[in-house]
Amino acid sequence: MQETANRRGRVHFSGIGGTAMVAGARLALEAGWEVRGSDNPLYAPTSLMVEALGVPVFTGYSATNLDWGPDCVVIGNVLSRGNPEVEAVLDRRLRYMSLPEWLKEHVLRPRRPVVICGTHGKTTTTALAAFMLESAGLAPGFLIGGQPLDFDHPARLGRGGAPFIIEGDEYDTAFFDKRAKFLHYVPEIAVVTSIEFDHGDIYRDLGEIELAFQRMLRQIPKSGWLITCADNPGSAALAAHSFSNTATYGFDPRAEWRGEILGDGDQTVLRVYRHGTRWADLRIPLVGRHNFQNAIAAAAVAGTLGASPELIERAAPDFKGVRRRMEVFLEAGGITFVDDFAHHPTAIRETIDAARMRWPGRRLWALFEPRSNTVVTRRFQGELADGLARADEVWLGPLYRAETIAEPERLDRAAMANSIRAAGHVAHVAEAVEEIVADVSRRAQPGDVMLIMSNGAFGGIYDRFRTLYSNA
Repeated sequence: MQETANRRGRVHFSGIGGTAMVAGARLALEAGWEVRGSDNPLYAPTSLMVEALGVPVFTGYSATNLDWGPDCVVIGNVLSRGNPEVEAVLDRRLRYMSLPEWLKEHVLRPRRPVVICGTHGKTTTTALAAFMLESAGLAPGFLIGGQPLDFDHPARLGRGGAPFIIEGDEYDTAFFDKRAKFLHYVPEIAVVTSIEFDHGDIYRDLGEIELAFQRMLRQIPKSGWLITCADNPGSAALAAHSFSNTATYGFDPRAEWRGEILGDGDQTVLRVYRHGTRWADLRIPLVGRHNFQNAIAAAAVAGTLGASPELIERAAPDFKGVRRRMEVFLEAGGITFVDDFAHHPTAIRETIDAARMRWPGRRLWALFEPRSNTVVTRRFQGELADGLARADEVWLGPLYRAETIAEPERLDRAAMANSIRAAGHVAHVAEAVEEIVADVSRRAQPGDVMLIMSNGAFGGIYDRFRTLYSNA
């Protein structure tokens, strides 16, 4: 039985449009808090998730947004000193917390936290694990860092004492707490999908990221579990720092939870072995080796928590996934438009490979917005060009907040385009989204696939394509 909605106080979410923040607000509502929030103007799908809360949300930040007298203000990690609500909280000496801190105190302690961490695959693995545990009747709680298509909302309290699946981000917590978010999540089980360099704005090198993960492991009880990916050296190396039980998963023959991809007519089957014995055959509607790797991780979580493999086998074909993960958002004029959140070079490479697998023989365009704090710099310039060169034609979109980056450190899109051309592919650089839309409208042919990759709004390119082709 879920917690009863006894009124627990008033909480204001400053920055409620963040993916995790809107999920936290959902949990607060379910737990019986009176909830309000504020943010700058939002775009879909986040705007739709915020609207679905059915609570007052102020557009724009202002000290007056806090005049309703909240008992606690949850401050999102996009806010910093100088924000009107941050300054009002400090001036009025209001009680404030980061979202991870609020989750730790008000959600996670009475449950069995399962923290899904890693550079790649967190959101899909979290959604899969929650889906599998739900299918097995374990009534889990969850917080998914995206919009799941298998649940009405991205977060749910679940039953007290049941597993709680939460996406664990290594990004910093808040302007007043620079520790990784997952250090607040008191894991009973932790899954680490991969460790690569990312978030160059807060980590100097890979060693600092590895240290953050090692610190998270110190919180797992001795009776708990660390589940690492045998296919990823960074993840696998963590076992040496564990104080708990350990297990491995992946395609590596030595993995305790090992996957094997089998052909079965028109449908691929993921056979999962546990200690060499077949555990389940999952006919799961995913594409790409990286997604099957995520499915093995979710199966390892489910099996460790005692879920029935038979129930999961029966449910697997019904998994719908997460919005903005290889999501077809438009089919028009014989052209397929796909939205994906990929923004790290590894994710871009694997997403393009997955698109090739899903739409074999079709001309593949990669439309990429350099947006994250790391890819807008030259840190990954060569790797980005190599990954994008796997597509037939590439458009490099406008560089997000280019004016904030010193020119010598700024991603050189022209050099990237030259590198992609040298590899035998077509590449263009756009200074405005309208250039991309106009070119696609002129030259795209029936059968083409438009793979749009961004971790943000990409200048509204999605709605521009919808409008263009609805009027065609």
